[in-house]
Amino acid sequence: MTVKRLRLLAAVLAAASASVVLAACAPASDDRPTVVVTTNILGDVVGELVGGQVRVVTLMKPNADPHSFEISAQEAAVLRSADLLVSNGLGLEEGLQQHLDAASAADTPAFVAGDAIDVLDYREGDAAGTPDPHFWTDPGRMLDVVDALEPVLAEVEGVDRAELDRRVDAYRSELERLDDDMAEAFGSIPDARRALVTNHHVFGYLADRFDFDIVGAVIPGGTTLAAPSASDLADLVTAVETTGVPSIFAESSSPDRLVQALASEADVHVDVVELYTESLTDADGGAPDYLTMMRVNTERITTGLTR
Repeated sequence: MTVKRLRLLAAVLAAASASVVLAACAPASDDRPTVVVTTNILGDVVGELVGGQVRVVTLMKPNADPHSFEISAQEAAVLRSADLLVSNGLGLEEGLQQHLDAASAADTPAFVAGDAIDVLDYREGDAAGTPDPHFWTDPGRMLDVVDALEPVLAEVEGVDRAELDRRVDAYRSELERLDDDMAEAFGSIPDARRALVTNHHVFGYLADRFDFDIVGAVIPGGTTLAAPSASDLADLVTAVETTGVPSIFAESSSPDRLVQALASEADVHVDVVELYTESLTDADGGAPDYLTMMRVNTERITTGLTR
């Protein structure tokens, strides 16, 4: 057998093997359309909107970091062949960009949540002037995403429009109730305490919606992949001491050693409070879905700033 034929045979066998693996990922009897979602926060929201009409494949695992998670070759193939691909956009999915670009080149139908909102830019740090992707900390902007996503989901073959409308209306009501409840809870925080220090810049949209002041972040950029300098930490210690904030907040998917170090350096007693902001947890964790995540964070922020 010639070298050329051997190479051809190897390619055929590799393709057949990949097909077997992909077939194993989905039951043979499941002929529902497939919607692939990059982040688990958006995956939860999409699942609430479509119910059982669609097979929702969420790429980001519970407790993962959206800035750095990666996917397998099999998941990348599913992504490119999806009936619809839903992503956050605005530079959030740094580890997936090559796969998102490949799906775009393959003309995979796509919805980018960041295209549906009024985008804020980071105001300080290395990312200043670039789009902030963390829109979900504002339930009002999540409402904008749901409104823009509904007609796109309605175009997916096999989706019943009446059922979709019913589920969207119900979820919109939940988001509106969440927004009202957050406003009421945060309204109990005195003006002098409405200041947030976090492990990286994630609360720009929440601050914009509910009138908080972002004192600073341990990591001065918009991604958890960045690292603070000694001067960054010194500036933040000064800000904490000046404002007298009683609590600083650490993201649950990222190590909080830097935040703990900051708390020990400041010449005041500062609690370190864990929040769920970048990722949902598994079913047994504290933030198994978006609505629960937001309510837990609201309670912890309110308690941390009013103690």
